[in-house]
Amino acid sequence: MKTNPVYKREMTVSARSFRLALVLLAFNGVLALVALLNMYSTLAQVHLTAEIQYTSFLDLYLFVAVLEFAMLVCIMPAVTAGSISGERERQTLELMLTTRMRPWEIVTGKLMAAVSTMFLLIISSFPILALVFVYGGVTFRDVGILMLSYAAAALFMGSLGLFCSSVFSRTTLATVASYGIMAAVVAGTFVVNQFAYYVSGMYAGSYLASAGQAPVQASSGGFLYLLLINPVSTFLLSVSRLTGRQQVVADVAGWFGEHGNGLILSRWVGISIGLQLILAAALAAAAVKMVERTATK
Repeated sequence: MKTNPVYKREMTVSARSFRLALVLLAFNGVLALVALLNMYSTLAQVHLTAEIQYTSFLDLYLFVAVLEFAMLVCIMPAVTAGSISGERERQTLELMLTTRMRPWEIVTGKLMAAVSTMFLLIISSFPILALVFVYGGVTFRDVGILMLSYAAAALFMGSLGLFCSSVFSRTTLATVASYGIMAAVVAGTFVVNQFAYYVSGMYAGSYLASAGQAPVQASSGGFLYLLLINPVSTFLLSVSRLTGRQQVVADVAGWFGEHGNGLILSRWVGISIGLQLILAAALAAAAVKMVERTATK
């Protein structure tokens, strides 16, 4: 099987970097310290009250999962935003295009190298995450669903940064554009739904009150489907199910009001992951087109 030369080079440089080993040590050291302190405080409480609070172990799982997801969403755009634009600034992109490598090999190599580095951090933290298995409540299937949400978010955010890197010739502009679009996807969809829900409640309450009828349940309507492309909403729904806390699911269903599609609500995580992967593929394909345009100039 032929190895992508760009991917091979990026991973070789990353593996030989002392910075990667230092980041792995610091990241897992902090997680291990927090996990051990959490377990120590739980055992100390058992000695005092003779009661075991199993929710504290799930809180540990939630903390590690949230920290890793935040790292993926926040770092991936910055990691990939300089992939193509950095080659332009170093004036090496044209040299790469004169070789036998195709534009799609350059784009996929850069993307997979960034994703591999991020997943190395996540996989290295598995022993800490597996501490919850000792006390139960989380299965391997649950962790598998969590990993799928990680993979979808990493590919989506990485492809977004790579696309901006192919559009802009400067890494600074590409990074700013990546985080701007990411903010629109992550925070903007929540803001739009909250605003629509608020306006719907005000309109329904004032209209029905003037008509002398009882108020109906407010909803954000079709705007809620925008959250299907939001990696944060998918992660929150996955974690709420894994930890047995269904408040997030209830809030999402409440935003739909009486117009919710039961099939989409019941398959929300799977549909959202599928849409994010489709968007990631579309952004990567658009980046390939931009690199091909550079090759034809």
